[in-house]
Amino acid sequence: MNPHTQTHSAAATAAPTELVLDVGPVAHGGHCVARHEGRVIFVRHGIPGEKVRARLTDAGESAKFWRADVVEVLDASPDRVEHFWRAADSLRAWAHGHPPVGGAEFGHIALARQRGLKSAVLAEQLQRLAAVERLPEGLDLGNVVEAVDGSGPDSKYDAGTGLGWRTRASFSVTPGGKLGMHAHRSDHIIPVREMPLATERINGLRLWDLDLQGIERVEVAAPSNGSRPLVLLAPAPGTKPKRLSAIAAQLPDDVSVATFDPLSGDVAQLRGRTWVQESAAGHDYRVTGAGFWQIHRDAPGALVGAVTEFLHNGGFLTAGSVVADLYAGAGLFTAPLADAVGETGSVLSVEGATGTSRDARKNLFGAPQVEIVQGRVERVLRQKPRNFDAVVLDPPRAGAGKPVVSQLIAAGPRAIAYVSCDPASFARDVGYFQQAGWALAGLRAFDLYPHTHHLETVALLTPGR
Repeated sequence: MNPHTQTHSAAATAAPTELVLDVGPVAHGGHCVARHEGRVIFVRHGIPGEKVRARLTDAGESAKFWRADVVEVLDASPDRVEHFWRAADSLRAWAHGHPPVGGAEFGHIALARQRGLKSAVLAEQLQRLAAVERLPEGLDLGNVVEAVDGSGPDSKYDAGTGLGWRTRASFSVTPGGKLGMHAHRSDHIIPVREMPLATERINGLRLWDLDLQGIERVEVAAPSNGSRPLVLLAPAPGTKPKRLSAIAAQLPDDVSVATFDPLSGDVAQLRGRTWVQESAAGHDYRVTGAGFWQIHRDAPGALVGAVTEFLHNGGFLTAGSVVADLYAGAGLFTAPLADAVGETGSVLSVEGATGTSRDARKNLFGAPQVEIVQGRVERVLRQKPRNFDAVVLDPPRAGAGKPVVSQLIAAGPRAIAYVSCDPASFARDVGYFQQAGWALAGLRAFDLYPHTHHLETVALLTPGR
């Protein structure tokens, strides 16, 4: 057997390599649900309603479910389109004996249908985990995910195609020193010579032409405001400084280059800056190394607009208000909150990552109404109890969790604007709030990751009367 056609589990050798399946409903995680002889199979690269031939990629007789990739479409959905990226096209990749790269798992689906599928996932999670059957203001749970229109200096971005939106990208490196990307749930690295979801400035660096021997991972940030890009190199153990300098010399002079440790986040300068300057909502932000920043070029503006609109319209954010920005990062929301409350109000900005918190101090140094605290949110809320008019809650993918939700409920804010990148953890936390008598008073969802299964939500949560 060709080693590329083997399943990841040794126990799967007794199972058939390929199956003909009827693709069922979409599920959270970028796949659809199919069944074979009573067993659930999570199928990637299909569309609900299709009949396909799928190759098992993770299977075993004792497994609760199997995983599979579509390798042939026997009865296609009218929403199937030609994949824009050969390396990520499951049909083409498996025809050449290897899996597709991850990161564009919805690229075979028309954009409008992608948003419909994401809406269905959000609706299913809210119904199952939070018992939400209807949305406020007559919103349709099945059609809630909005397209984000492109604008600005990056002419390569086209909201109609969903390409050219990533201002940040992460790559692996093949054993031969070539730029690559991992297949989904696999150690297999596939060389790449383009990244169609990334902006023209990232593709223009032609990182795939570099000799990257001695490097394990590459991160690149190219801010949409046109400021200096940053390429971060994660060296393999034992890589010499001379080798790192040789790699940096292959890049244009106007590109900053630094090394970074993916575990600690530590950054060391090779050339230029160790940070990039981002812009959003009338403010500039310094973001060091691989510190968090929204990757869609229009995401910061869209999210700030949704959060402030919810809080302003409800009367929760005015001059003199006392607010908190939790999991605040470099201050994307903190700066516009400070503008809104003025010098008579106050903003507590809490971030756990030390480097990102240092960035926030630099970004907000001219706002005396802002108190920046580095530390875990639950610890800071315990040490600094206060009454808030409003809270912005923007946790990592795992969500806020029950302890933080309980602390916020006890603090008694008039409103919480919750920003989430994961429908499951978001719905779970909404359920915790509802159990305490809070209500989902507003919801918007944005397609900030076209051609992937990801989406971003902004919700307004208010306490019961």
